[in-house]
Amino acid sequence: MIQRTAEATLHRLAKGFPVICVTGPRQSGKTTLARKAFPHKSYLSLEDPDIARLAREDPRGLLDRYKGGLILDEAQAVPEIFVYLKTVIDKDTTPGRYIVTGSQQFNLLNHVTESLAGRAAFLTLYPFSVQELKGAEITILDPFETVLKGFYPPLFDRDVTPYDWYTNYISSYIERDVRSVINVKDLGQFQTFVKMCASRVGQLVNLSALAMDCGTTHNTAKAWLSVLESSGIIFFLKPYHNNFGKRLVKSPKIYFIDTGLLCRLLGINDAEQLFLHPNRGNVFESFVVAEMLKNRLNKGLTPELYFWRDNTGTEIDVVYEDGKVIRSVEIKSGKTFTTDFASGLEKWMRYSGEAPETCSIIYAGEMEIKMKGIALKKWDSVDL
Repeated sequence: MIQRTAEATLHRLAKGFPVICVTGPRQSGKTTLARKAFPHKSYLSLEDPDIARLAREDPRGLLDRYKGGLILDEAQAVPEIFVYLKTVIDKDTTPGRYIVTGSQQFNLLNHVTESLAGRAAFLTLYPFSVQELKGAEITILDPFETVLKGFYPPLFDRDVTPYDWYTNYISSYIERDVRSVINVKDLGQFQTFVKMCASRVGQLVNLSALAMDCGTTHNTAKAWLSVLESSGIIFFLKPYHNNFGKRLVKSPKIYFIDTGLLCRLLGINDAEQLFLHPNRGNVFESFVVAEMLKNRLNKGLTPELYFWRDNTGTEIDVVYEDGKVIRSVEIKSGKTFTTDFASGLEKWMRYSGEAPETCSIIYAGEMEIKMKGIALKKWDSVDL
């Protein structure tokens, strides 16, 4: 079993809060993590029809039966349970009593915020990170093979091809989850919408253009994006809020949490096709940014990752605050290092006044050096 970095964070949170909510996309390993971290706790899945019926008909009786605590899996399936959970916790605030998991973050967070404010801590779990795979001594050789395969746990413990698994994942989970949250009248139109999002990975979000290309309305496109985000399929990188120089953009950039899913939506079926694909740079950028996001969330840190663009079009892929300094990262999908990789960072340093030691370049190659103080890092060494 691959050790999850988030397990240490889960144990830490369980020392201070009576309820820990583990959220994230379906099949990201939430249940496995919760059961491994707390092997002596009883486990109930509220997606089991019999358990769900019992939770609806006699929630107080169900919780009374497990006074010592419980792992409640897919808790958003029975939202009524949260009101009774609050009553039980108010009588006994022992830390770490309940571990609640849920795949639809939007629904789960709403119910937890309403019923368990101040009583619950949150942990977001995405699919494996490269660091977790390396820690398990899983061989990772080629960046494009890795990006194409993706990082969902079932791909590492089953004899299944990424193509077959992601095809099923799209139909079984993405479409089902979305349809359970909002009324999608035309499933084909929604499928087109998701693929159009994939084709725009790494780009600024233009709702009007996205809606027009998919034949839907601005408000519908906005609602669908919100559901994809809350389901852990996509995320948005916002422009840095303390720009040096005039800021021209307010729109975020769209990325996919998992590049295997992204490649399937783009119709990319092998590493050679990915290497030659016109969107290769944006796909690789999505991979690196997602790794940064996973590493921060696994440690219980808020994401707080941004991009920066000045009024001349100079852009830095990722910037984030680290104490009193602002760190910047450029992402390059080439395997051959060239001095042009650092041109954007040199302009950034003139604007921001930051030292070269706060800048780094992550690329698809294997060499690690420093050039004028700027660190060149391998693609599989992403860590924050």
